[in-house]
Amino acid sequence: MIAAPLATLLHPLVGADDPLYANGVNWVVVLIDVVKVVVAFGALLVSVMLMIWFERKVISDMQSRIGPNRAGPFGIAQTLADGIKLFFKEDLRPDRADPFVFKLAPYLAIIPAFLAFAIVPIGGLVTIAGHTFELQVADPPQGILWLLAMSSVAVYGVMLAGWSSGSKYPLLGAVRASAQMISYEAALGMTVVTVVLVTGSLSTRAIVDAQAAHFWQWNAIRLVVVPFLIFFVAIVAETNRPPFDLVEAESELVGGFHTEYSSIRFALFFLAEFMNTITMSAVTVTLFFGGPDGPIPHIPHTEWLWPIVWFLAKTIVFLFVFVWLRAALPRLRYDQLMDLGWKRLIPLSLAWLLMVAGYLVDGWWGVGLSATVVVCAVLITRAFAVGATRQEGRAILPPVGVRPDRVAAGLLVVDRAGMTRLTAGEHGGPEGASGAPPTASTASSAATEGRGGGS
Repeated sequence: MIAAPLATLLHPLVGADDPLYANGVNWVVVLIDVVKVVVAFGALLVSVMLMIWFERKVISDMQSRIGPNRAGPFGIAQTLADGIKLFFKEDLRPDRADPFVFKLAPYLAIIPAFLAFAIVPIGGLVTIAGHTFELQVADPPQGILWLLAMSSVAVYGVMLAGWSSGSKYPLLGAVRASAQMISYEAALGMTVVTVVLVTGSLSTRAIVDAQAAHFWQWNAIRLVVVPFLIFFVAIVAETNRPPFDLVEAESELVGGFHTEYSSIRFALFFLAEFMNTITMSAVTVTLFFGGPDGPIPHIPHTEWLWPIVWFLAKTIVFLFVFVWLRAALPRLRYDQLMDLGWKRLIPLSLAWLLMVAGYLVDGWWGVGLSATVVVCAVLITRAFAVGATRQEGRAILPPVGVRPDRVAAGLLVVDRAGMTRLTAGEHGGPEGASGAPPTASTASSAATEGRGGGS
C-alpha cells in the first residue's frame, strides 16, 4: 500500500541510482536502510574512540613519552574509561546561561558531523539476501550541497554554546569561531566547486566513479594539487584543529566556547571535534583520492572487502597528518589566521576555479583566464605589500593602550607590530642618564606607563 509513495519520496533523497531501490521499496529495503544507519553511527563512534587513543599515542611517541597504557591492552580502553567518567560527573549550568540554548548547543555540534558522514561512500556494491546496495548510508544527487550545508550548520553549535553560557570568555570563543568558519568556508566551497566542475556531478558516488580508472585520474592530480591543499587547510580550520584552534585557546580564553560546560555536555563537544576530524578526512579521500577505489587482488569472496580496506587506509593517512600538525606546529595568532584565509586562500581558490573553468570550456579560454589571473595576482600582491609597509604612525587611531602625547614627544616608539619601546631620550641618552643600558624592569615599567598605567 505505502511502497509506491514511499519509493517516490525516498528516491530523490537517498539516490535514484542506488540499486537497492530498483524494484521499489518494501520492508526489507527499509530494514537494510535502518541497519546501514545504525552500523554507520556505531562505526563512527568506535572510530572516534580509536582516534582519540591514536592521537594520544602518536603525540606521546613524538614527545618521547609513553602515553595511555593502563586501561586495556596498549591503553586502548582509556578513551572508554574517560567517557564513562564524564558521563557520571556533575552537570553544571551557570546562573546567567540560557537554559534551552545551553542544552541544545552540544547536539547542534555533533549531529551535523554524523549527517555529513552519511554521504561518504566507504565501499562498493554488496549483495545480501538477493538485495544489492551501496556501502553508503545515502547517495543523494545533491550530496555535495548536503556536505556544505552540514559544515555550515555546525558553526551554530559552537556559536550558541558561547552565547548562551552568559560568560565573557565563551562569548569571545564563539565570536572567534563564527569569524573563522565563515572565513575558511568560502575557500572550502570554491575548491569543492572546482571538483564538481571536472566531475560534472554533485553526487559523491559519481565523484568517486570519475576517479576510478587510474590513480592519475584522482582529482588531487588532475587539478594539480593546489585545490587539495587549499581544501585541507580549510578543513583543518573548520574543525578547529591546531594550529587553528583559536576558538578554545586555553592560554587566552580558559577553554573557549565550552568553558562553562561539564560532564556529558562537554563530552559531546569533545566527541563532535573528533567526529568532524574523521568525517572531513573521509570527505577529503572521497573528493580528491578516489574514495574506496584501489587495486583488488583476485582472491575469491573478498572483492567486497578490498574497497573498504583502501578507504580506511587512505583515511588513516589523513588522520595521522591531523595529529602530526597538532604535534609540530604552534598556534597561529588571530591576525595570521585571518590573513591566511582572506588574503591567501580565498584569492587562490577563486583564481584556480576560474582557470579550471576556462580550460574546460576551451584551451584558449584557459590561457586567457590564466594570463588574467597572473596579472591580478601581481596587482593584489603589490597592494598587500604596500599595506604591510605602511607605518603605524600614519594610522587614524593609535594602537590600543598607547599614549599619543608620549609618542608625539618622542619618548615612545611604536613598531610595525604595534609594540611600544622606549627611545634613547627617555633614558637621557643612548645608555640612560647613568651611562648604563636600560634594564628589563625599567623598560617594563615605562611600557606599562605608556599603556596608561603611569601617573
